[in-house]
Amino acid sequence: MKKLVILCVALFATFSLARAQSPASCCAKPGKATEVFAMLATNEEFVRGHEDPTPYQYEGPGEMIEFSTADGKSARGFEIKSNVRSDKYLFVLHEWWGLNDYIKKESFRYANELKGVNVIALDLYDGQVATSAEEAAKLMQGVTTERAEAIIKGAMLHVGNNAQIATLGWCFGGGWSLQTALLAGPKAVGTIMYYGMPEKDVARLKTLNTDVLGIFAQQDKSITPEVVAQFTKDMAAAKKKLTVKFYDAEHAFANPSNPKYNRQFAEDAHALSLAYLRKALKLKG
Repeated sequence: MKKLVILCVALFATFSLARAQSPASCCAKPGKATEVFAMLATNEEFVRGHEDPTPYQYEGPGEMIEFSTADGKSARGFEIKSNVRSDKYLFVLHEWWGLNDYIKKESFRYANELKGVNVIALDLYDGQVATSAEEAAKLMQGVTTERAEAIIKGAMLHVGNNAQIATLGWCFGGGWSLQTALLAGPKAVGTIMYYGMPEKDVARLKTLNTDVLGIFAQQDKSITPEVVAQFTKDMAAAKKKLTVKFYDAEHAFANPSNPKYNRQFAEDAHALSLAYLRKALKLKG
């Protein structure tokens, strides 16, 4: 009997350890997609999959702006205005590192290529920027849905009622790119999500005012092909158009600060994104 008790205790301990070490499931039924994505920050494998960004300093055009939010606070963003008066906007949603100089550089690239479009990179971390995976994990976990939505809604009020808004984001920002499009309602004209957590509520997806371009990595261990397959089914059930492009790469392959950056795939994905945005925003040329 004593041996049986010892065996049961050992088995229970082994089972508990296995559960603690197993990757967080992206396919678990969520309360909200963004909260499930934030839970990934507690998973060691996910954190180790993000190598610390290489140093970079942006010195191009653009300025930090501040706007009010409905929760009585203020929020920030990095804005590059169009050379001509325009109600066309691209909202850029940063990766889990925060609104760093790489995001500013990408924002400028799109502003330079999308003539007649204002670009605003939203700061969902309220001024905080991570330089290590451990810091990024804490910042991502610290984001509440309520505060992030307040920032996004504040940005929408800032750009005005006539704004046409396209969204684009990577990783953490990929999930929030889709959420921003959902919050934008009739103002949304296009959305691009790079390896971000999809929305799993079909009822919410039915409220989308735009189609979606999803760019994913075949070797991604967090936003897996299985997660994307379910998203494809959910979008079909919601009767919304989804275009999916897979690359045989790892998570964050399009981030130039990532040592695992794949230039060929990143440039191809950028060209695809650029063509999509020009069509969504009805740009000439």
